[in-house]
Amino acid sequence: MTTGTAARDSYYERTGEQRYKPTAHVGGVWNADEQHFGPVAGLIVHVIDRHLAQRPGNSLTPARISFDILGRVALDECEVRVATIRPGRTIELLEAVLLIDDRPVVRARAWLLASLDTSAVADSPHERLPAPETLEPWTMNDLWSGGYVSSIDVRRTPPSRKGRATVWISTPLDLVAGEPRSALASCIALVDTANGIAVQQDPTEWMFPNLDLTIHLHRQPAGPWTGLDTTVTFGPSGQGLTSSVLHDINGPVGHAEQILTVRPLTLDQGLSDPDPSGRP
Repeated sequence: MTTGTAARDSYYERTGEQRYKPTAHVGGVWNADEQHFGPVAGLIVHVIDRHLAQRPGNSLTPARISFDILGRVALDECEVRVATIRPGRTIELLEAVLLIDDRPVVRARAWLLASLDTSAVADSPHERLPAPETLEPWTMNDLWSGGYVSSIDVRRTPPSRKGRATVWISTPLDLVAGEPRSALASCIALVDTANGIAVQQDPTEWMFPNLDLTIHLHRQPAGPWTGLDTTVTFGPSGQGLTSSVLHDINGPVGHAEQILTVRPLTLDQGLSDPDPSGRP
């Protein structure tokens, strides 16, 4: 069990072999008593990392990780379980489930691929982002509230229009108190921030929480900065899409997609949905 001091410097504390307690730094933007999904995704990848580290000679690398948010992720102690769905020597599928009070609230699947040397043909059409130290800090909590938003360092290029933004994000906090984290877990813990950096409409008038997060990687990221080149699109019938090209300081590393449920706050307040986050 960790001390109170450690809790102030991390997003989670370990309370058991598969159990984790969120700290105040995990607080969400739509509701103060739910977890921001960024640290949740990072925690799940951290547990997958530990699962893989226990296998001798593992040479498989995560290439796609998808997260389905099944309901409200309360700011309560949670459990993460990992299982192999499709074993293989060169391709494998893992599933991780995050539970609160024994109820699954997030289901993630990770495709793992064999690592090979393809550096001779490596290429991407996406240009590198300006270095984070060349950009001005952006105080995100001028627009959003919550413990998570207050915990991150954000550098942003001047936005050209609604629904477009390019930022770098980092955090000084541990993911799990006292435990080393991989560059992949560190990166993915910040990716869900994309839905809050390129807003289409004022979040005091509209809700647009994401129901999922899907990340495809063409190489493994390096820290400590995660770059997001993000576009947000609202459709005409209540759906939206947040799309991001992911970067580290060496260039692009992959893509992330988030489907959104878009609704005016006045309508949301009149719905019978028992989940105050707006999630089904």
